[in-house]
Amino acid sequence: MKSRANGYVFALLAIVIFAIQDGISKHLGAIYPPVFVSMIRYWAFAAFAVVLAARAPGGLKATIVTKKPALQVLRGVLLPAQIVIVITAFTIVGLAHSQAILAATPLFVALLSMPLLGERVGWRRWAAISAGLVGVLLILKPQQGGFDMSFLLPLSAALMFSIYIIATRLASRGGDSAMTSFFYTGIVGAAAISLVGPFFWTALAPTDWGWMLLLCITGTSSHYFLIRAYDMLDAVAVQPLTYLQLVFASIMGVTIFGETLTANMILGSILVVAAGIFTVWREHVVARRKAGLPPK
Repeated sequence: MKSRANGYVFALLAIVIFAIQDGISKHLGAIYPPVFVSMIRYWAFAAFAVVLAARAPGGLKATIVTKKPALQVLRGVLLPAQIVIVITAFTIVGLAHSQAILAATPLFVALLSMPLLGERVGWRRWAAISAGLVGVLLILKPQQGGFDMSFLLPLSAALMFSIYIIATRLASRGGDSAMTSFFYTGIVGAAAISLVGPFFWTALAPTDWGWMLLLCITGTSSHYFLIRAYDMLDAVAVQPLTYLQLVFASIMGVTIFGETLTANMILGSILVVAAGIFTVWREHVVARRKAGLPPK
């Protein structure tokens, strides 16, 4: 019982820190090129991944062995590209609005799992996905005039992260451990963004070096706490809590960055979050049924 309680504490810590990280990313992304901000952040993340891999059973020698090198490279390239788009979305679309659209990621994962993973989606999940997509349409609904093309930024980021998750599942099915995937996420991602990032190098103001350092600290600590949470809790217990990040992002967006929440966005977010939680829960139930385990 104490272990589960600690798991929830770690999950909540990770979510709060992720929200702070998003606020810092929006602040820095409005001043400096998002590619440059992401590169510095990724260097710290890569160092963190190496440290964790070195401390894992078998150390680096065991961790670097992968049976799915192509998938690991794909994952490693996708994530930093997605982070660049997310930071850009935070500065152009807004923190709250972007997070509302990113909250639809589990729904996109469920849709992509059919053609890419060969999974079967029953009517219950189809109903949840349909309701969630209605929520996305409400979030995207223009208040006046035509469709805002900037919304394609968080939408494409959600789709990219969905493909990243699918690739992670495929790597896991292929025999790669979670630590191996985490290691390659950091190393390949850092190498990939370092091929582009130096062309966007910008001198940081002295005060912004402090913000950049804080961004690196939050980027590593949030992942550490999330890993600890997953060590102690099932994904079905952690996933609903992650939607609190949308709540925190909305609060920060309104109070710190002067963003406005519309009725469409609030209603759409409620639909997306409810559909996402149900979809994750159903995936958990189906997985346990296939494994011959009782539902819980």
